[in-house]
Amino acid sequence: MVIEWLKFEVCSQSRDLFIQFDNEIWTPVLANFPGFLSKEIWISPCNAEEIVIVIRWETREQWKGIPQDILEATEQKFAQKMKNNPYKMIEAREYQIRKFPNA
Repeated sequence: MVIEWLKFEVCSQSRDLFIQFDNEIWTPVLANFPGFLSKEIWISPCNAEEIVIVIRWETREQWKGIPQDILEATEQKFAQKMKNNPYKMIEAREYQIRKFPNA
């Protein structure tokens, strides 16, 4: 399993809109692709301007196999909805989950 980990900076007043639009726009697009397992949005109780999105994929190849034009069109649609509510991705990471058999 592969984890896509994205950290965004969003004005605290826009946080709920960001989450709503992400759920309406990004989640259905990603969920239609093979390998999508789940998605979570984490909010910090200490920083109302921080949002972390965690997406679980079966394989890196499936995740990276999403056509760039679809990602760009989806981001355009999302940005249009958020037009008066600035946001910025400030960090993107990739993790692999490793499990070891019990000894």
